[in-house]
Amino acid sequence: MSTARTTATAEQLDPPRSSPDLDVRELEKRTRLMRIITRLIAVSDLGSREIARRAGLPVQKISDLLAGRLEHLGVDELLVLRRTLELEAP
Repeated sequence: MSTARTTATAEQLDPPRSSPDLDVRELEKRTRLMRIITRLIAVSDLGSREIARRAGLPVQKISDLLAGRLEHLGVDELLVLRRTLELEAP
């Protein structure tokens, strides 16, 4: 059996997956925003609950961010968090 035939058979059984989370540019943008936001949180006197309340997001989203689970946060949510925290920065 040739390699080409084996590959073709494997592709039929398991088609390539496409996911918006795998877009490299979006992932880089979310990573940069996460770094900025975590620094702002570090210098802020606000707790996670207060940050979530002011940003209008669930507290779990802040926990996900601090745990590095970027797949749970969209760019829009990260931008809202950034704006919220920049308003509080000294």
